[in-house]
Amino acid sequence: MTALLLDASVLLAAFDSDDAHHGPARALLEGDETTLATLDLTRYEVANVAVRGWRAPELVAPLLAAIDRLADDGGVLTSTGPLLTRAAELAECHSISVYDAAYATAAADAGLRLVSCDERDLVSKGLATLPPG
Repeated sequence: MTALLLDASVLLAAFDSDDAHHGPARALLEGDETTLATLDLTRYEVANVAVRGWRAPELVAPLLAAIDRLADDGGVLTSTGPLLTRAAELAECHSISVYDAAYATAAADAGLRLVSCDERDLVSKGLATLPPG
């Protein structure tokens, strides 16, 4: 069984029918042949996008429920001080946010493949792959 670490963009794409990666992201979340994990900061990121970006606070609870399902599957990894210190170094090296670098660092630490819809900052730099499909 494959084990993947999802960043916030995958969860958001699964809930946004206008997103170019909606279908593959939704299929990934609904499938059962893959073990899925994420990072604790995903909760903050998806809630922020739902409220500030989408102006849809009613989507916060369903997004958080999706993260809770991941917690029961592959887990929700903790953003520790050492992880974020290494993420800051990776962020500086690749000119990306520490948030994005935290996902890449956590995936590497856990031996998981990072899946993201962030083509500009993660996929194009070889730090993540797009949702399959």
